[in-house]
Amino acid sequence: MKRNKPNIAIFHNYMDNIGGAEKFVLNTAKELDSDIYTTNIDKKKIIKMNPDIDLSRIKSIGKVPLNSPYRQQLALFLFSRLNLKRKYDLYIIAGDWALSSALHNKPNIWYVHSPIREIWDLYSYVRKNIVRNWVFRILFDVWVKYNRYLNLKYVRHVNILACNSINTQKRVKKYLNRDSVVLYSPLDVDKFQKKQKKEIYENLRQKIPKNYWLSVNRLFFHKRVEIQIEAFRNLPKEHLIIVGSYEKSKHFTEYAKKIIRNKPKNVTILSWVDDAKLIELYKHCTGFITTSQDEDFGITPIEAMAAGKPVIAANEGGFKETVINGKTGILIDNITSKKLVIAIKKMALILKNNPYAYEKNCLKRAKEFETKKYVKNINKIISELI
Repeated sequence: MKRNKPNIAIFHNYMDNIGGAEKFVLNTAKELDSDIYTTNIDKKKIIKMNPDIDLSRIKSIGKVPLNSPYRQQLALFLFSRLNLKRKYDLYIIAGDWALSSALHNKPNIWYVHSPIREIWDLYSYVRKNIVRNWVFRILFDVWVKYNRYLNLKYVRHVNILACNSINTQKRVKKYLNRDSVVLYSPLDVDKFQKKQKKEIYENLRQKIPKNYWLSVNRLFFHKRVEIQIEAFRNLPKEHLIIVGSYEKSKHFTEYAKKIIRNKPKNVTILSWVDDAKLIELYKHCTGFITTSQDEDFGITPIEAMAAGKPVIAANEGGFKETVINGKTGILIDNITSKKLVIAIKKMALILKNNPYAYEKNCLKRAKEFETKKYVKNINKIISELI
């Protein structure tokens, strides 16, 4: 007898700033035919990134402020009160601040993009570079201590932890002392191969240079976008397009404004590019650049490879699991702007001699992360719980 399809709900912090984690939520909801429970919702941004989404299936459990730490703390509180009384067969927790939902909603899976970075692996960096006033540092330390306690408390209510990379799996073991399985994030590789309407690229071409490198990341401090800015300041004949969104809370806007203010003329920053335009940007770029600090996993290099484009990345974190040095791109040890300049010149020379030098390996590598593999593996995990 064939078993009925399970009724699944997905919990995520907020859906008002669409990045890699939010794309994961939308893709998973589509593949598993799930409802999404969150706090803030920006319908326009969601439609831009996923025009086929049924917005009625994205439900808010309450609004939270824009600024930290009130935003995170209220989200944690709201999810701790959420009790759907077994309305669903299974719950997937997809956000770090939604972890408290594990208290009342079981059976559950926590899909871990990372344990909360500002209270664990990036604590020292944030304390030194973001929280500069000594009074606020004292308050920050208290806040971190309290949330570490809550993190350890709530994770005990999680049935299965699935991590987006081996890198994240190691963090989970180190900070939360939980075993987990690795389940790489899904990517619809085929959509990067499909032909789109000509006018999408033609309209885009009017706003961008003919030859350009591409970077896609939120304008957050740990993405180290300043390294890219400085590199292209020293490469005046090259052009960089940064597709960079950012949250509207104070410390995020300060960093974003600093990046925008300091960029040279050969760097263009685009914000909230819809999915169709983003695919075109990938298809027509020279190569892809990412400098994120100890990235959890990083879906953007795989998106670039799905478009047949090589990647230049920091040789750390999740990039070590996705980019094959010398075959699908270049990995840089202890990345700096000077080292990035050298890597760009090296890749540019390779591509000048052979424009398709990396394409075959990139396409092959991207297919290893395609959606159907993810769906097959997550269904195996689900079958263990229900």
